[in-house]
Amino acid sequence: MSILRIGKVAINVLDLAEARRHYGDFLGLTETASAPGTAYFKGWDEYDHHSVILKENDRAGLDHVAFKVRFPDDLARIESTCERFGFPVQRVSAGSRIGEGEAVATTLPTGHRIEFYQQMERVGIAVGNTNPEPWPDDRRGVGVNRFDHVLLTGEDLEGVTRFFVEGLDFHQSERLINKEGGLLASFLHVTNKAHDIAFIKGPNGKLHHVGFYVETWDDVLRAADLQSRHRVRTELTPSRHGLTRGLTTYFFDPSGNRNETYAGGTFPHYDNDVVTWTEDEAARAIFFHGREMIPSFGSALT
Repeated sequence: MSILRIGKVAINVLDLAEARRHYGDFLGLTETASAPGTAYFKGWDEYDHHSVILKENDRAGLDHVAFKVRFPDDLARIESTCERFGFPVQRVSAGSRIGEGEAVATTLPTGHRIEFYQQMERVGIAVGNTNPEPWPDDRRGVGVNRFDHVLLTGEDLEGVTRFFVEGLDFHQSERLINKEGGLLASFLHVTNKAHDIAFIKGPNGKLHHVGFYVETWDDVLRAADLQSRHRVRTELTPSRHGLTRGLTTYFFDPSGNRNETYAGGTFPHYDNDVVTWTEDEAARAIFFHGREMIPSFGSALT
């Protein structure tokens, strides 16, 4: 299966004007298009037309997350794979959203809508392809490079992991297990990032967080400085994960959707062994420095 990477996320927000300020002015994403109740954004280091869609809604959370495939024929293969796993399948017509081609959509056992697409309008990166500078002069706010990953919650982690690994040829990089060996968290990648998508045990259909990539620990620190400066609700000041070794800070958009700025982390290859964390070390796996669970981490879901 020729899945290239996670490509975009659509987030439901309660107030589009507030969300525009957060994702545009604070995070530093660039707005590329809009439609009634909808705004499209990209990071300065992303080639495609958009990677984040904000949709005004009466409840916050995930609308869908989508993966980009390499070849047009991959859509039919993914459609067959979804049917083989007993998942519902829907075709999304080209042009249903600005800049997007045809897509295949399904609903996971965890209740999340996942899409796959091959075509999206290309607009290029902010620094260009010829003798580029390392970052653009007009970088705003946090200045995140790109949308990086999502963490979702659900009950059937074994089932959703099997679909991604056996059906879509992903690799499980890391996992958290209970005493019986059951999955409490599953981190999955199709690139050599630590995770493109991950799941933790919890209520079906919920969004835990949307992760945005920045390059260095100093960028994570700067993001936290800006969170305080602009009174952004912060959950975790700069720290490290044990799982993935990522450098991180967690905060919330005005609608209550959790965001993360993320740097570093492991770069697993497909043939790496799965890294296993046990339930008794869960707090250290997630909050490596503090080694204590933050109560809101498992309850603040949208």
